[in-house]
Amino acid sequence: MSNSNVKPAEGKLGVMVVGCGAVATTFMTGVLMTRKGLTKPIGSMTQYDKMRVGEGADKKYLHYKDIVPLADLNDIVFGCWDVYPANAYESAINAEVLKEKDINPVKDELEAIKPMKAAFDHNYAARLTGNNIMEGKTRWEMVEQLRQDIRNFKNEHNCSRIVVLWAASTEVYVAPDEKYHYHLADLEAAMKADDKEHVAPSMCYAYAALTEGAPFIMGAPNTTVDIPAMWELAEKTKMPIAGKDFKTGQTLVKSGFAPIIGTRCLGLAGWFSTNILGNRDGLVLDEPANFRTKEVSKLSTLESILVPEEQPDLYAHGNDEDNKYYHKVRINYYPPRNDNKEGWDNIDIFGWMGYPMQIKINFLCRDSILAAPLCLDLVLLSDLAARAGRYGTQRFLSFFLKSPMHDYTKNEVPVNHLFQQYVMLKNAIREMGGYPADEAID
Repeated sequence: MSNSNVKPAEGKLGVMVVGCGAVATTFMTGVLMTRKGLTKPIGSMTQYDKMRVGEGADKKYLHYKDIVPLADLNDIVFGCWDVYPANAYESAINAEVLKEKDINPVKDELEAIKPMKAAFDHNYAARLTGNNIMEGKTRWEMVEQLRQDIRNFKNEHNCSRIVVLWAASTEVYVAPDEKYHYHLADLEAAMKADDKEHVAPSMCYAYAALTEGAPFIMGAPNTTVDIPAMWELAEKTKMPIAGKDFKTGQTLVKSGFAPIIGTRCLGLAGWFSTNILGNRDGLVLDEPANFRTKEVSKLSTLESILVPEEQPDLYAHGNDEDNKYYHKVRINYYPPRNDNKEGWDNIDIFGWMGYPMQIKINFLCRDSILAAPLCLDLVLLSDLAARAGRYGTQRFLSFFLKSPMHDYTKNEVPVNHLFQQYVMLKNAIREMGGYPADEAID
């Protein structure tokens, strides 16, 4: 390693996951199986990717762990909160993502992961019926209880550090409101006043995590940490935050394929995306108010890659008020599919002299199989960021996220282009490893 000044990854890393459903249990089972040598962590950048450090004669291609001190998989301890009381083994079996034979070798470890009572409000996810919840607590009492949960877990499992990861459902959309979400003092006042309308349960988790010195990662499209009050808290506590929404199937395709159209200077008339999925995520998203949260995150990807204002000949001739291409996103709950999501994209493009062409992409993906390695990478890299003294929004983690956080109060535009996001990721790792950041995003 060169002259890195990142604190070493000593001791145990507690990974406390909000939600113990399909994504969480697939993530946990995969990590536990990997460290027994019974499977491979395929899809994880931190475990497989090699990147260049140094230039010219000093050029080397190294795994991330050989550039920066990452936590070892053997040092991870899992905990969780969930509205359903089933332990992680029962949940993994119920989720029907993994075969029983791929879960049973770590059955004992999974059975020991029992969900703590969730900070939950039925109005934010009306389709969930679990009763493993904190009863009759105000928003501020939820925060206090979650902080206590984190402290207890840390002591009980002898962890030196904690990361909190949201892998639970999409909440009802909370629009950022200047009166409640722009200043930390206002958010705290709303929590203490038990303002259920402006304080989502997820905000209680984020507040508790940051206050207890744990990085917080938002894996759903919830507004949670994507508000100035939380940015202020992250600055105050010197903790990293990342979000929002794991970039798994369709949006991964979009952020990787849209650059082909843009780079080749082809025109776009419309992009129609639809999904069918049947897991708990699909059930929750079947509620229009919850889908609204997801729609906001999925729609923003394309607009920052193919910008009508920059190339009006190519992107300003759709039928969307005639000043941009038509972009539509749909999610349909379809129980027979369970976790095996199908994403269809129909892309209407045009080329030389305006002649139309079409591209169809049909991605039969497994949502949790794609999300699990993202969970691992986000956890390890957020822990790394904390030890490197990086706090606030971690833009270098945009690569893993559907709707990367950015300062919308200053009209900052997020980077959604997959290959530009990859440059940001590599440069941050280079810098934390004591090497110069040497790739530019033009």
